[in-house]
Amino acid sequence: MRPLPLDPEKTAKPGHQRRALRALLPYLWPRRGTSDIWLELRVRVVVALTLLVGAKLANVYIPILYKFAVDALTENKITVIAVPISILVAYGMVRVLTVAFGELRDAIFAKVAQRSIRTVALRTFQRLHTLALRFHLDRKTGGLSRAIERGTKGIEFLLSFMLFNVIPTLVEILMVCGILWWLYNVWFALVTFVTIAGYIVFTMLITEWRIKYRRAMNRTDEEANTKAIDSLLNYETVKYFGNEEHEARRYDHALERYESAAVLSRTSLSALNVGQGVIISVGLTAVMYMAGLGVVNGTMTLGDFVLVNTYMIQLYLPLNFLGFVYREIKQSLIDMERMFSIIDIEAEIEDVPGAPDIANGPGEIRFEKVSFGYDKRRRILHDLSFTAAPGSTVAIVGPTGSGKSTISRLLFRFYDIGSGRIEIDGQNIAEVTQSSLRAAIGIVPQDTVLFNDTIYYNIAYGLSGAGREEVEQAAKLARIHDFIVGLPDGYKTKVGERGLKLSGGEKQRVAIARTILKGPEILLFDEATSALDTHTEKEIQASLREVSTDRTTLVIAHRLSTVVDADEILVLDKGRVVERGTHRTLLAKRGAYASMWARQQEAAGQGAEEPAAAE
Repeated sequence: MRPLPLDPEKTAKPGHQRRALRALLPYLWPRRGTSDIWLELRVRVVVALTLLVGAKLANVYIPILYKFAVDALTENKITVIAVPISILVAYGMVRVLTVAFGELRDAIFAKVAQRSIRTVALRTFQRLHTLALRFHLDRKTGGLSRAIERGTKGIEFLLSFMLFNVIPTLVEILMVCGILWWLYNVWFALVTFVTIAGYIVFTMLITEWRIKYRRAMNRTDEEANTKAIDSLLNYETVKYFGNEEHEARRYDHALERYESAAVLSRTSLSALNVGQGVIISVGLTAVMYMAGLGVVNGTMTLGDFVLVNTYMIQLYLPLNFLGFVYREIKQSLIDMERMFSIIDIEAEIEDVPGAPDIANGPGEIRFEKVSFGYDKRRRILHDLSFTAAPGSTVAIVGPTGSGKSTISRLLFRFYDIGSGRIEIDGQNIAEVTQSSLRAAIGIVPQDTVLFNDTIYYNIAYGLSGAGREEVEQAAKLARIHDFIVGLPDGYKTKVGERGLKLSGGEKQRVAIARTILKGPEILLFDEATSALDTHTEKEIQASLREVSTDRTTLVIAHRLSTVVDADEILVLDKGRVVERGTHRTLLAKRGAYASMWARQQEAAGQGAEEPAAAE
């Protein structure tokens, strides 16, 4: 598997930047059939380019009209009323056309740019959802979101400025050099060209030197943002331990590193701007000196002097802008590298070519000599084998770290196993589509995380298109409907970030309702009632037994009292099944299960039931 692109500096390579540029081309000229409006987008590009050409031609012609007006005023006083007015009117009209063409061009191209940003952002989002659980466990949410945000902004900048500013400015420069050569002599064109070439080369060299400071700013910005989000997501933990000052110091240290990088970046920018100003001033002075000599010698008119001066000033603004654009392009490419590298991460878990959907069946689950480890150097499961018959309930118990929750992750194919086979109704889960596999299984996890939306949305999430009655019926089976209707906003109540406005038991019941609504053939309860009080637990256990009737059910549990009715109980220890059988059978063996049962009964008898353990 390709290493995860967590460090933007490590991914900032010239080859990656060129690839990012090439990746933009299909969005400028969409392939046939790749979009429902591909033809419209192509037409918009063509019209925008036509307007661009018109704007540049008008812009280049403006100084020539200015020259005609000046010559008319200085050479022929008899026509001072008629000729200059017509020229000045034409001058004004051409300037208006220049602005109008430019604005109309931007308006027509806006849809192309925004559709491109939307497409790339959606593709990145979809790619993140195809990546394995391993990536998401290692990710830094704040840094990742900031990288995607900057990447999409970088795309917008490149689409707009590469096509309508950089290339047109270079063309305009060549046109001006050609006009100066044609009207006067090669020296005017040569000095202008050398000045511009020197400006561009200087800008590129200094900008390349400054890139390292931009990278440092990006990295420290991501670190600061990640620390801030992580601290706010764990707000209650910070308060529990009174560590507000500690969190503030961590955040300030990250901001301090960003401050240092930003100061260096701004200082180097000042050096770049001074150098650019010197180059432009030298070139402008040289051209104006030659034009002044021409006027004195009588080979040039005052209008020619004004023309040369106007061209140089007119080029100065886009040249200065070109320097800014080049810097921003380089910075945008750095910002885009991270996002495109996310798109290009090779998915750890992929469907085999031509994989079929899992066939509907009774729901038999079979683990056959399954071995697995999150790290190849440390195995979690060792030759695990068991079968859950259709419609049966199989419980998996054991101490913390024995591999119980790992089984649920493997069943959902969040990871591929090291050896062995996992089958559902005789079908190897590695040979069917992941979407159909996960659609066939419903889970109530131990750590329930809800979307920051309404209770209704979180329950309805279990089944796309579910109606109001179905959602409420699922809530009733989960014994949470009465609680919801008792809230001021009822089902429209917002649950907050990660569901923090609800208690642990309330969140768990929402998760149960969501899974009930999904209605899968296979149910998996991973400590599903661990956050509930004894009374509510008994109610929900009755509901779970009701909804799991005729469904194959895997129950991962720490509290053994919740699995006494299971058809078979597997006792795991260090990734191996050390005992199996019914509750009564295992108690009679007086082995590991009987010892666990005795300890929990003793704790319950003392009025303090052993807390649920996290896997």
